[in-house]
Amino acid sequence: MIGFFQDIFHAILTPLEYLTSGILILWHDLFHGLLHMSQGWSWALSIVFLTVVIRIALIPLFVKQIKNSRNLQLLQPKVRELQKKYGHDRERLTQETMKLYKETGTNPLASCLPLLLQMPIFLALFRTLNAAADGHGVGFLTDVQALTLANGEIFGVKISDSFRDANGQLSVQLLTISLVILMTITTFTTQRQLMRKNMPESALTGQYAQQQKILLYVLPVVFAVGGIAFPIGVLLYWTTSNLWTMGQQFYVIRNNPTPGTPAFEAKKARDARRHHGSSTQAEPGAPGGTVVTEEQPKTPPRLQPKKQTRSQRKKGK
Repeated sequence: MIGFFQDIFHAILTPLEYLTSGILILWHDLFHGLLHMSQGWSWALSIVFLTVVIRIALIPLFVKQIKNSRNLQLLQPKVRELQKKYGHDRERLTQETMKLYKETGTNPLASCLPLLLQMPIFLALFRTLNAAADGHGVGFLTDVQALTLANGEIFGVKISDSFRDANGQLSVQLLTISLVILMTITTFTTQRQLMRKNMPESALTGQYAQQQKILLYVLPVVFAVGGIAFPIGVLLYWTTSNLWTMGQQFYVIRNNPTPGTPAFEAKKARDARRHHGSSTQAEPGAPGGTVVTEEQPKTPPRLQPKKQTRSQRKKGK
């Protein structure tokens, strides 16, 4: 049975190893071959841009994740009503809840899809870096390229080094701890941004809210503990991915927030200020630099005397 699962594991990871190694080599050839960067920085930037390529490919899934998360938030009042109504019958409650999700086209598991799809890529990169540390190529990566990857240095530290295998090297420990802290902070900030700015008050209580709060504090701890064993190259990948997620989420929340949330009210205020600003124009010397343009009353034109002949003027006298 164990051999069966190992075969499935290898069948999934092997294509991903070819994919990740191929993208790494392409970026490395650009940075080292064309731009003549050092081996270490070429491989480090290749990992960063590998992350960017993967995250761009996952944008459709991210959009789907945002929509499902929004639907889950807006459905929380109805879910609580079902819990009050069928709280004594767990089976009926499950059926009615799933029926509600189906009617609204909501998939509770869709919010985890980007993370779940990244995990095999993360493992493939982890295996590639571990094999490279032993001088073995993986996928399209040759043994010679694997050695340059393993021995490539940034800030005087090898990309294949980790905190656990630092052997007292202070530079390795400082760089890995810095990346682990950055990875933890970005994970926490991303989750907190989602909860505080893009959740209505009605969604901040109940089972879904409790799950989000657990993730808010548990995920950073998991990454912090696991990050000690990760090579610096893997830490670069995960930190870049977190920064991308934070920026992408900030853009979506700012420009397309969930109705009834603080982000939605902030967007309404910005739109109102923008609309008000468009109805004013700058005038030099005016107090505050702007005045509201109003239509001034027009002065009636002066009437000109009608032209008369000489005989008409005499009669008028």
